[in-house]
Order: sequence, then structure tokens, then C-alpha cells
Amino acid sequence: MNYQAPIHEPVLERHRHEVVKRRTLSVTRTERITPNMLRIHLTGEDLADFSSLSPGDHIKVFVTDSKGFMQMRDYTPRSFDNEARKLVIDFAVHEAGPATLWALKAKVGDKLEIGGPRGSLVISNVKHWLLVGDETALPSLGRRIEEAKAGTIMTSVVSVTAPTEEQHFETQATHVARWVYRHLNHANDPAPVIAALKDIEIAPDTYVWIGTEATVARAVRAYLTEERGVPLTWLRASGYWSMGIADAHDKLD
Repeated sequence: MNYQAPIHEPVLERHRHEVVKRRTLSVTRTERITPNMLRIHLTGEDLADFSSLSPGDHIKVFVTDSKGFMQMRDYTPRSFDNEARKLVIDFAVHEAGPATLWALKAKVGDKLEIGGPRGSLVISNVKHWLLVGDETALPSLGRRIEEAKAGTIMTSVVSVTAPTEEQHFETQATHVARWVYRHLNHANDPAPVIAALKDIEIAPDTYVWIGTEATVARAVRAYLTEERGVPLTWLRASGYWSMGIADAHDKLD
């Protein structure tokens, strides 16, 4: 089940947004889509020219911490609609950072300031996808699945704490979901994810996207490149967070 030599290369295009500004938005609705995932619906005229070209984009969320200092955190635009002036952001509530605390207390009419995205990385010329993530990557992973076109074949391997944290995605693509369960105290243990990957056939020309806790991301990247033969040009890995370190990100490629 090792990776076969690709017959073409993926196309990666970087787009820089000329105008990066802060936008002030208002909360219109909050919902728990799973016990540990909170969805915030936002609106505002500032969204008229909002742009997010890739499911891998990040915006800055500006919130005030308990000491009155302004803090910034990165979040994925889960979905947006310029005409309707709508933006949706999902918050994994497994940690008690300032943005999570804001989301947990948010109510209709509350204001939120955001900035960006500064740029987008658009990946195309890919028919097969292998998506590896955890709770923090579900907004990006879910958006990628839902935006995929018919004819795209996708497999996702996502580690969560329990079956109640599973999400369902509506998509035109052919999508197979694999869920891995582990306690959050063991979120930096790559073994369960690698064990699940060993049972998955990786078709030729499969692009691998990894977004997990940093230790897991490194181990999965090493396993797929060294043992399964996935070329580095067909893989993108990010440490979305690091256990025990606040606001940590680790780009591995």
C-alpha cells in the first residue's frame, strides 16, 4: 500500500491580498455543533470585500484577555458569504485561551474584530486527497471537503476525544471519514493516527494535508514520507498547536 510515483505535479499558487484591514463584526448566532466545537455566526458591512481563497487560510481574531491586554489568535474562516455579509468561525473549546473564552461567553450582538487573511495558498491539479487532522483542524478540513468538486476523492483521518465529536460534511466529492479516538491528555501521541494510516491505501497523485498537534504532525509527516514514500512536493504539514504551549504554530514545510 505504499505510494506510487505521481504522473503529474500539484499546482500551488500563492495569493497576497492587497488590502488587509481590520473588520468589526457582530454576533448573530452561536451553536454547539459538537460538545467541544462552538460555531459563531457573524455579520457586518465590513464583510463586503472580505476574501478567503483557500480552506487553509487564517484570520486574526482580536480579543481582550483577563488583564485587559489585546490578544491575537489565528482561526480559519469556516464559511463566508460576501453578499449576505456573513462569516462563520468554529472554535475548538479544548483549551481556555482568550479567544476560546470570548467565544464561550459570546451572545447575539457582541462585537468581534478580525483581520486578514493576508494571503491564500490555493492547491489545484489534485484528484485524490488524504487529510489528517484533529479538533483544531476540523474547520479547515471540513471547509476543504465541503468545497471539493465532484470527481474528487478524499479520505480524512481525524483524531477526537469521542464519537460525539464527529462531524458530518455535505460535499459533491467522494469522501470517506476515519475517526480516531484518544483522550485529550494524549493528543501529542502520534501512534493512534499512524496505526489508522497503515490501513489506508494511498492512491497515485494523492495530496496529503496534515494539521494536528505539532508532535503528531512531525511524526505523521515522517511516517508518510519515509515509510510510505509520499514525495515532499505532495505533502503539506502544520503543527496547529503544541501541547503545553500557548498560541504555538509550527510550519513543517
